[in-house]
Amino acid sequence: MKMPARQGYLRHIHSCNPPVREPFVPWFIGNQVVGWMRPWLVGRLRGYSTLFEVGEDRVVLSAKLGSFADRSAALAGVVEQLAGQGLITAPMGELYPVTPAGRQAALCVMDRAAAAYFGVRAFGQHLNGFVRKQDGLYMWLGRRARDRLIYPGSLDNMVAGGLPWGVSLEENLHKECKEEAGLPENVARQAVPVGLVSYNQVAERGYRPDILYCYDLELSSGFEPQNTDGEVESFMLLPVEEVARLIRETDEFKLNCNLVVIDFLLRHGYIGPQDDEYLELAIGLRPPLGAGLAVNRE
Repeated sequence: MKMPARQGYLRHIHSCNPPVREPFVPWFIGNQVVGWMRPWLVGRLRGYSTLFEVGEDRVVLSAKLGSFADRSAALAGVVEQLAGQGLITAPMGELYPVTPAGRQAALCVMDRAAAAYFGVRAFGQHLNGFVRKQDGLYMWLGRRARDRLIYPGSLDNMVAGGLPWGVSLEENLHKECKEEAGLPENVARQAVPVGLVSYNQVAERGYRPDILYCYDLELSSGFEPQNTDGEVESFMLLPVEEVARLIRETDEFKLNCNLVVIDFLLRHGYIGPQDDEYLELAIGLRPPLGAGLAVNRE
């Protein structure tokens, strides 16, 4: 088991929101920022002068692309070409909204694989499955399959997945519940939306100002999740106190899943105002998107 140099909950929030020590260039559609790019990508976009207006301190999608469909089609072509040149990951065929705010404010869509390169806000859904026993709460955790590209073999929330464009939150959650944990729809419908966590992370692909919608689902003691899409190696049911210890003392979890569990621990009173990290945890789970960003204005 990999042990961190320090222990505690707050370090996970810091890991998801590290100081930004490199320049990123804001990407505009109209007068609204929809993403942030590394300078190398900005340089490549100079070759698409009919689609992007590239300045010293910003990139602006051409105003000639006046509709949702036109903007989306133009971006799809750029993504295909960049991927064909080996500069970005190949498209996944799953579309994400390009938005200055929430999903409903999307101005166009682009492939999920390209979202981080363009610094586009991504949305996901994470569900805490828990069981109430005589000696307290227990939580279901998943162990990610060893062939997963990101965080293979790490612990994960019982259900977690991205939220693509064109699918409602309810539809996507029910789909993920079925695929990842074998939850029938009538059970998945009992999931309670309990808010969100956000973070601003600099990753290998680019800038990630992400939002995770969080859900709690109380399950019967006889239920046992069953993965159907091959993304989960196994499930385990642990006392919440043990889950808290794993968060506090190890790096066993996929990084952003730590935030979802910390939020659960706060809401259910396992971390209280008497804890030294309480205030910073409560505030740190929802930083403004783009907080701490170093914008290239040279």
